[in-house]
Amino acid sequence: MAWLMIIAAGLFEVVMAYSLKLSNGFSALWPSVVFGVSAVLSFGLLALALKNLEVGTAYAVWTGIGAVGTAVLGMIALGEDTSLLKLASIGLILCGVVGLNLAGGGH
Repeated sequence: MAWLMIIAAGLFEVVMAYSLKLSNGFSALWPSVVFGVSAVLSFGLLALALKNLEVGTAYAVWTGIGAVGTAVLGMIALGEDTSLLKLASIGLILCGVVGLNLAGGGH
């Protein structure tokens, strides 16, 4: 269950970053509201998951999901630049997250 909370928390982190971009410096109401709600959910789920997971691994997975998800969403939804180096870097982040999990991260 803790791993599902980390995954959900990471996905809320992607929503948080995307809505922050859309908020235009908190000048757009609804993206700002979505940012706040998703931030609370993301950090709340992370906090709950940390009851059962090692902090280093859980935090790396959470930020990995957020970083990869946000980068991919930016490329797809916002038309941000896509390059081989960016895609390779995303792959390296994924390898690092998988490696940490294989090294053992639960209690």
